[in-house]
Amino acid sequence: MAIVELRDRDAIAAFCRRRPAAHAYELGDLDDFFWPHTRWLGLERDGHLEQLVLLYDEPDPPVLLAIAEKPDAGMRELLQGLVAELPHRLYAHLSPGLVEVLAPHLVPASPPAAHLKLGLVDPSRLEPHDTAGATLLSSADLAEVERFYANAYPGSWFQARMLETGRYVGIRRDGRLGCVAGVHVWSPAWRVAALGNVATLPELRGSGLATAACARLCRVLQSDGIDVISLNVRADNAAAIRAYEKLGFAQATEYVEVSLVRPGG
Repeated sequence: MAIVELRDRDAIAAFCRRRPAAHAYELGDLDDFFWPHTRWLGLERDGHLEQLVLLYDEPDPPVLLAIAEKPDAGMRELLQGLVAELPHRLYAHLSPGLVEVLAPHLVPASPPAAHLKLGLVDPSRLEPHDTAGATLLSSADLAEVERFYANAYPGSWFQARMLETGRYVGIRRDGRLGCVAGVHVWSPAWRVAALGNVATLPELRGSGLATAACARLCRVLQSDGIDVISLNVRADNAAAIRAYEKLGFAQATEYVEVSLVRPGG
């Protein structure tokens, strides 16, 4: 067993595409824009890559992605070998059971939140949805989009550069944005996208706007040549999960999101 550092993007992509919906964020971070901020570490056994971890250092705190492949014992070995050199603060996406592996070096600053990664497996389910009112947004709409998220999704992870992709869809009601669906990941080069920042104004929820916006966005992404469309959703958000299933998404993996800190660090 050996812990190795990887910089061959094609080799990393080949590994991630074994379960592409589970590793959509990793695939997206192979893009030239994100690549300089990435560190890739793997567990090799007999020349075979068994597990892969991504440390993304551009945000504060850095983000650790450790989505285990089966059997997950190798991921435990990998994290145990790395934990002493990880940053003192992290935001992590971890397969179930891995939070405990990082202790006592890194411990949760708050309770881990259970999430699911979903992937689009039946695109035919996108077709019946009426998307006539869903239009593409651009950087010219930035101020309106920021006002929208302040009302509809105050805790959203939204940055202006995300809108520059041209892959945000909005639906207006009474002259203002009532629903927006966008992307956290979009890379035509690596043929991957992850939906994100999907929100509806509180007074319009339950009216099917988010479903229509996501259906339109998925169709646009398919026209880009994207063949992996994924998303993350809280495991306790049953209504959202049902809506995504109606669009043809299915569960790819379970994981937790958690802020980690080094005691005394």
